[in-house]
Amino acid sequence: QVLLVESGGGLVQPGGSLRLSCAASGRAIRAFAMGWFRQGPGDEREFVAAMSWDGGSTDYSDSVKGRFTISRDNAKNTVWLQMNNLKREDTAVYYCAARDSWNSGPYYVTGTYEHWGQGTQVTVSS
Repeated sequence: QVLLVESGGGLVQPGGSLRLSCAASGRAIRAFAMGWFRQGPGDEREFVAAMSWDGGSTDYSDSVKGRFTISRDNAKNTVWLQMNNLKREDTAVYYCAARDSWNSGPYYVTGTYEHWGQGTQVTVSS
């Protein structure tokens, strides 16, 4: 079992930046591909970004491509999501997720992730 704890959320103005962190414990994250998802009010949980266990491949949703960057440091057991040029529609609870590295399915499929954090709120508003 791996425990994931997100942090770094908050209130930011449109055009601003935030950096979310996901700290893992219990198991080394090098065994996992890591992803970020988000869920806005009344919305289903949606894919944001993901990275393979070794950082060799990444994937982003079209809505965040060019603005968000996922990164990881396996030695620190931590994953980050750098969010730039934030828009009001980015407002959501952001979740960190992990899935076994052998899973070759598409990163954007929510059901392929076995472990989830509790989420951190990001609010983009002036």
